[in-house]
Amino acid sequence: MRFDIIKNLDAKEKRTFYLHITFQIIDGMMRAALWINEYVFIKSLNGTSYQLSFLFQSSVVVLLLSVLFNELISRSKNKKGLLKRAGFLTHLPLIILLFFPKNPELYSVSSIYHYIFLFVFFTYYLSYPIVLPTINLFLKNAYSKDNFGKLYGISSSIRQIVMMITFFVLGLILDSDAFSFTYFFPILGVLGFLSIILIGRIEYIPKAIPEFSEGIIQAVIGSFKKMVKNLKTNRAYFDFQVAYMFYGFAFMSTRSVINIFYDKALSLNYSSVAFYQNGYNIIAIILLPVFGKIIGKVDPRKFTIIPFISMAGYILFTGLTKFFPYSIEIWKIEIYITLLIATVFYGFFFSTMLLSWNIGSSYFGRKEEAGDYHAIHLFGTGLRGAVSPLIGVALYEVFGFSLTYGVAILSLLIGIYVLYRSAQKRIVTNN
Repeated sequence: MRFDIIKNLDAKEKRTFYLHITFQIIDGMMRAALWINEYVFIKSLNGTSYQLSFLFQSSVVVLLLSVLFNELISRSKNKKGLLKRAGFLTHLPLIILLFFPKNPELYSVSSIYHYIFLFVFFTYYLSYPIVLPTINLFLKNAYSKDNFGKLYGISSSIRQIVMMITFFVLGLILDSDAFSFTYFFPILGVLGFLSIILIGRIEYIPKAIPEFSEGIIQAVIGSFKKMVKNLKTNRAYFDFQVAYMFYGFAFMSTRSVINIFYDKALSLNYSSVAFYQNGYNIIAIILLPVFGKIIGKVDPRKFTIIPFISMAGYILFTGLTKFFPYSIEIWKIEIYITLLIATVFYGFFFSTMLLSWNIGSSYFGRKEEAGDYHAIHLFGTGLRGAVSPLIGVALYEVFGFSLTYGVAILSLLIGIYVLYRSAQKRIVTNN
């Protein structure tokens, strides 16, 4: 990746880029910690499987509020103030974890600390539909059209590198002290809030102050009506969302179960979990530029078959570890051949799903409709996130790991069939 573009930036863009990089570095550390917080909850805090499903569920169910929060952002005359208030209210509750005890015996099945932990992270996840869209708004306003994608790509790559380093470091720290989360989460919470204050210093001048003739409730209802209309009139996009429902169920129903599998079936330490997470990140970083060139040249439904197949392979080989539990230990890392294969599949899944999930919807309508179509996509994610994690854990509790994985793979196969049949029957129109 070429960094010489930075030398040619004007003063405003250069200042924005450095503020953006600072935010991305801290966000990379925070995202790594969030990826491992579910394993912290079940391994260090001895949380129940249903509580674990709620922890993951809270990270996606907040997307149901995207339409409402989008209206709030649009109507806010002081977006920088809104950003700071949202950052304060969602990040600083992480300080509460400083007061968690370091005695494992205090984390019984009915421990109050489980519920406090869940509340703290649900509060943090509420920042997603407010903070991230507002930051993107600032960046689009501050970067030129020619430089936006390039600078965003550079900063995102730096964030991924920081994530990998943080994964490795947190794995070592947690293996030496299982309750170290009581201080690194509060530190990251404070840093995250400070990074939001910094990025709020990006120069933002709205082109026009919008006037709204209808109330916010009426606007939200209107947004939902527009969603329904778009799905009715654009059958290709309707098929795309139906397929995503089957995929979303498979992904969300197994997310918590796989973390339980790592702990209960394999007894993986934190360093081992971090090793596999870093593995798929490295693969994804290598593959992203390749698939980034492909997605614009093929039907988005055909492209999305790739991550669906990859997810099925990941779940399959993770489950096979139960039947082929052979491993070697290197530097306290348990290496299973089946998990290595699963990691390769997840690398393909992550790199292709990142593209399909973020920009796939934009190919189904005109440029000015991209926001409307992505709003449908976000709402659908929140909708399936409200039920899928609980169903997955219920299947595991009653039938065990194998059947839960089997149901998820079957759901993915149905999603693949829907995409294939749709691509054969319906043409995408985005004129």
